[in-house]
Amino acid sequence: MDNKLLSGKKALIIGIANESSIAYGCAKMLKSAGADIAITYLNEKAKPFVDKIATELQPSIYSRCDVTIEHDLENLFSEINQKWQGIDIVIHSIAFAPKKDLHGSIIDSSKEGFLLAMDISCHSFLRMAKLAKPLMKNGGTLFAMSFYGAVKVVENYNLMGPVKAALESCVRYMAVELGTHKIRVIAISPGPVKTRAASGIDEFDQLLERAQQKAPMHTLVDVIDVGSMVTYLASDYAKNITGDTIYIDAGYHLIG
Repeated sequence: MDNKLLSGKKALIIGIANESSIAYGCAKMLKSAGADIAITYLNEKAKPFVDKIATELQPSIYSRCDVTIEHDLENLFSEINQKWQGIDIVIHSIAFAPKKDLHGSIIDSSKEGFLLAMDISCHSFLRMAKLAKPLMKNGGTLFAMSFYGAVKVVENYNLMGPVKAALESCVRYMAVELGTHKIRVIAISPGPVKTRAASGIDEFDQLLERAQQKAPMHTLVDVIDVGSMVTYLASDYAKNITGDTIYIDAGYHLIG
């Protein structure tokens, strides 16, 4: 990685839980490309695991962010404004659905579970974009993490399918709304990656096995693959890419 590719850029990455997190791969590769980074932890229980990553990556900003707690996002962006007076890259890598709603039939999902999944996994990205917009004075790039289950039925993905579909639709609408401000919006759709969040999906190991078998390249992606693509897309080399869903899955999405 060219350590000057993103020199001078400021990047916020939300969603690191541990070294298996997609958000960690993004933070690591952005840092290696010369970006100044801000990372967050969810709560005090999660903090010790993220502390290790903060020690490794040495972020300029390291703060709590739980999007379900009132003003947490606003406080984070206020800190960013005070420290950096602007931002160039924002990565939203969080998703959640209550286990009962995720593992059950989609028509049996509770209203409360559905709304919570939509709030954390989708609407919080809109909130982040609204807070980032005035800080992206010279333009910037917003990233959200999706999955193939947004466009095709993936066994056991259940409730998260329509939630991720909504997220990808938001990306397209946001790209049009924010384009005149030179703000790009991109959805990243990795193949199955063994993260803590993904482990909540029923029979996830079998999904990994099927993905590797079906993918044309017969390989699985890892968090560094995702981080490398995000780093490229955040650079000027990709300055005219916006509104798309970029697949990083060894061709798995081509098979269906």
